[in-house]
Amino acid sequence: MLTDERWHELLERRVRNPGAVGRAYRDRRRRASLLSPGGTLFLVAADHPARGSLGVGGDPLAMVDRRDLLERLLVALENPAVDGLLGTPDVIEELLLLSALHDKVVIGSMNRGGLAGADWEIDDRFTAYTARAIAESRLDGGKMLLRMVDSDPGTVPTLEACANAVSELAANGLMAMVEPLPYDREGGKLVLRKDTASLARAATVASGLGVTSAHTWLKLPAPEDAAVLDSTTLPVVVLGGVPSADPAADLASWGRTLRHHAVRGLVVGRALLYPPDGDVGAAVAAAAKVLEAAK
Repeated sequence: MLTDERWHELLERRVRNPGAVGRAYRDRRRRASLLSPGGTLFLVAADHPARGSLGVGGDPLAMVDRRDLLERLLVALENPAVDGLLGTPDVIEELLLLSALHDKVVIGSMNRGGLAGADWEIDDRFTAYTARAIAESRLDGGKMLLRMVDSDPGTVPTLEACANAVSELAANGLMAMVEPLPYDREGGKLVLRKDTASLARAATVASGLGVTSAHTWLKLPAPEDAAVLDSTTLPVVVLGGVPSADPAADLASWGRTLRHHAVRGLVVGRALLYPPDGDVGAAVAAAAKVLEAAK
């Protein structure tokens, strides 16, 4: 899909015509609703490289090749069941220049400063989109990652920054997608806490951020216990997370969660863009089928 001609044209526009990016934001056809006609939201996520998270499975540099990543995204976005994209400015702008985001929901990723593996990873600064830029760029909302480690004071500035972003996005009538994830440090490494109490606590903390929750959505991992999802009235989307070696198990886990009344859809990145068999189209189609069957 990304021919040599289109690729070289993209590179030339980057160097010779930077003003094309602003025009592409302005000219993007926006759709009227975040939700599909079936009442769901299915987004592909591609904001991992901006915080240095490049590995998939056993390949630590799987997401390094930008042309390859864009080709995979074009395949995913071609499926009519995919409502849109979650990404950082660089990826979104590349796809805008490739005319791939018309009539799609586009969510801008905001805090990418918590570089993967860094000592300060939990102090996750807002280094990508701001709420003002999201509004001015005519995007449909902003996403923020909120990793909580009770023993790490870096959680505090991230909490405050996320609260401010929720308020600012809401003031513009835009979705604030908060991804609250509880972690522990074990041997210097961050380990996600998947127990019901920890996930439910994280969801309730995220639900209370900002001056209003009117435009807040939660992005949560598929929990084992529905009590996590029972903790909120906010719309929930299921995150794909780190791909397992068993795509069928991932699909089954998402399917169980999607049946809950609070859950509205999926936001999945590496698990669909880099499936073990390399067939992005088939992986996206399988996820879309699971979402349709659940709703």
